[in-house]
Amino acid sequence: MGRVIAFGECMVELCVTEGEAARVGYAGDTFNTAVYLSRLGVETAYATALGHGDRFSRGILAAMGGEGIATDLVTQAEGRLPGLYAIERDDAGERSFFYWRSEAPIRDFFRLADLDALARAFGAAELIYLSGISLAVIGAEGRAQLAGMLAEAKAKGAAVAFDPNYRARLWADPQAAREAIEAIVPLCRFVSFSSADLEALYDGGAAGRADAWAAAGAEIVARDEDRWVRVHQAGEVAEFAPIEASRVVDTTGAGDSFNAAYLAARFAGKPVAEAVAAAQALAGRVVGYPGAIIPREAMA
Repeated sequence: MGRVIAFGECMVELCVTEGEAARVGYAGDTFNTAVYLSRLGVETAYATALGHGDRFSRGILAAMGGEGIATDLVTQAEGRLPGLYAIERDDAGERSFFYWRSEAPIRDFFRLADLDALARAFGAAELIYLSGISLAVIGAEGRAQLAGMLAEAKAKGAAVAFDPNYRARLWADPQAAREAIEAIVPLCRFVSFSSADLEALYDGGAAGRADAWAAAGAEIVARDEDRWVRVHQAGEVAEFAPIEASRVVDTTGAGDSFNAAYLAARFAGKPVAEAVAAAQALAGRVVGYPGAIIPREAMA
């Protein structure tokens, strides 16, 4: 089983290219992070739910296999299809997303999966990675079950890493998102977020949340609007200046790749400064290519 288990949703990705043309790929926030972790040499498994027998579910499984990601924790559901999203980019590389995911099988993950096998895998993992999107798509019942499993895994020595990654359209209201996030953060060793996400959720803003969460014991990595990275730990804040990307084509997946490189470095025993430098370097490379996952040869 994987040294790291990422949990969430992998979707079919349509990346609009020229005119009405689009490139088909497979992506999703935690899946993107799993791919980059695996490419960085970290043994990684992915826990999700897919359809069964359709070309897109087969494509996702093939993509996992091609990236060396373990599929032991993938559940498949007859008669279902994975979610789909399309990316449209402006001239500056900033992206807009359009989703078709309301019937995706991940929404029923905790009714479809072998939960005993999942609990055993979580308990044996070194790190479990998830996001606010993971929490949103599994619903309130799924969140309650997941929180219990994460607490048990933490008691057995697993670290939990979390990116709140707030997407308003996935939640009934901001309060529901806040309650779900606040239930997970106390279980976490690492929390990494875009400050824009937390500014949309908390009146006190991102800095106040970062300080509060760090005071509870987590290592908090804030990717702030000014593009500085600020790491909050036990009452101290280390600040790191932005690194300019050589080109910006598409910002999709930048935060996901940042998280992968940061976690890979920290679990290799690297200090925070080296982890941030590695994360910035990989994210800077990722934004130079269309889509969330860049060609392997572009990793350099």
